[in-house]
Amino acid sequence: MPGFVMLLWLGGFPTWRVLVLCLLTGVAGYTAIYALNDLVGVKDDKAKVSSGIKPGYSVEASAMRYPLAQNLISMRGALAWFGFWFAVTVVGVWLLNPMILVILFAAAALEVAYVKLLKVTWWRTLVSGLVKSAGPIAAVFVVIPRPSWRLLLLLLAWLVLWEIGGQNIPADWNDLEEDQRVGARTIPLVFGSRVASRAIIVALVLAVAVSLALPWMSPLALGWPFRLIVAAAGAYALLLPAIRLARTLDGRQAAGLFDRASLYPVVLLAIMVGFVLL
Repeated sequence: MPGFVMLLWLGGFPTWRVLVLCLLTGVAGYTAIYALNDLVGVKDDKAKVSSGIKPGYSVEASAMRYPLAQNLISMRGALAWFGFWFAVTVVGVWLLNPMILVILFAAAALEVAYVKLLKVTWWRTLVSGLVKSAGPIAAVFVVIPRPSWRLLLLLLAWLVLWEIGGQNIPADWNDLEEDQRVGARTIPLVFGSRVASRAIIVALVLAVAVSLALPWMSPLALGWPFRLIVAAAGAYALLLPAIRLARTLDGRQAAGLFDRASLYPVVLLAIMVGFVLL
């Protein structure tokens, strides 16, 4: 998603130096934030896995999840892993644009808040949307030092809707049994499967609708051909699996939606590369 956003706002490819540095920094940043999630939430994660882990079906739901809680890695090893990748991220961000350090530290703080709110409120799903949006928003500041704040907020809204409908709620759906053990307050647990499926559809319909405004953010004359292709990608990767989930309320369909939604940025990146080359 950061790669797609970068090409969209720049309207072309950055230099190889910037591209390689962005790739390294992006991988390091996401790795560090995911590790931070496990470090902060280790106590609740241990309670989740105390009776075993339900087999998962999405790309995020392997038997190796919660590695720290399952003692697959030591606390010292986990801290070293997080510290190394976070340090790499800080160096990369400093070389790209020091202003992005604000986004990095905000994302880390929000990730801590997200974990701590597990048993407090289902509104934490909004926090998840902000954390997942940090990378793409940072990508804008790599190529556009002074972006339009109105367009930046529009981009943020689109990213949050995609994350909530395509990633966060389906992931919580997959973890129903584990979350129930610790008294978690997730949307599927608080409101039930039917309401959760409707929330997913609303979020993803809005995400696809907002995606029609993405050409406003680009110096390229993308126009309606781009809009129609992006809308078709959203229908395939987001709406169709969301509708199947709403019809069946089956956990495997929730996992299928998560997987399709995870491929959505890859499809958008391919589309954007095609339009840049053309």
